[in-house]
Amino acid sequence: MAKNQHPQPWATTALPDLTGRTAVITGANSGIGLTTVKALAGAGAHVVLAVRDPRRGESAAEHVNGSVEVRRLDLADLASVREFAADWHGDLDLLINNAGVMNIPEARTKDGFEMQFGTNHLGHFALTNLLLPHITDRVVTLSSTAHKVPGNPRIHFDNLDLAREYQPMTAYSQSKLANLLFTLELQRRLAEAGSSVRALAAHPGWAATNLQGHDASFLRRVFMRLGNRLIAQDSEAGALPTLYACVQDLPGASFVGPDGMFEMRGAPTLVSRSAAASDPATARRLWTVSEELTGVTFPEPAAVA
Repeated sequence: MAKNQHPQPWATTALPDLTGRTAVITGANSGIGLTTVKALAGAGAHVVLAVRDPRRGESAAEHVNGSVEVRRLDLADLASVREFAADWHGDLDLLINNAGVMNIPEARTKDGFEMQFGTNHLGHFALTNLLLPHITDRVVTLSSTAHKVPGNPRIHFDNLDLAREYQPMTAYSQSKLANLLFTLELQRRLAEAGSSVRALAAHPGWAATNLQGHDASFLRRVFMRLGNRLIAQDSEAGALPTLYACVQDLPGASFVGPDGMFEMRGAPTLVSRSAAASDPATARRLWTVSEELTGVTFPEPAAVA
């Protein structure tokens, strides 16, 4: 390398040949999910778009060059999660827990859970554990810098649904904190079971997608639209931390995000998490509660890849 020449930031061109590998991506019909599909399929992987609306999934798949298929998955319905997992046969190299809802008005999943916690965390918790006997490489779960916004985000164990004090941003922050605690405890359990499978997390920074368009607050929607134009990365840049976590040789429980100011944009790199997201005792407690709520448990060690 010439003197004073800096290495190029990591990009999709650095993806290895993924021929023969299979990935499942939740929420894959738009935004970062669809961009991730295109990148992995373009590198040779067979990619399953796990989506709530198969018609929208098929429409999105038409714009992907590579081997893809569409399967129905509604993370807000545990019966749908169980059906998806029961229909899976054969190895699965990558599970990417990408789908999510953000700052929405108060709502409930089909099973009665607060929608953001139920979709972003519990749905993925159940899906991951049900698919785990098939997974051969890693699980990548999308979190957010919202897990450490001012106000000391925490898991409200005494009121997970926030039924008495629902605030959209509080619910979203709780769900994104849960994603990181889930990754931490999943990695601990995998290592304890002697599995080579790794659990990692990523966040996209501020990426311009349709996720912000469902915010419960009109003023926040206006602010988000402005931010999408002036600050945000596009979905291609926003997907880089996910892709980096999918293929780089990283330690289990790693957290990947952009390297720019406030982690809003930039090249993918390892980033820090809050103290609350690093607490193993809270991670174990959340895991136990999640098992009780979903009825899904960590597979017996002999069944883990």
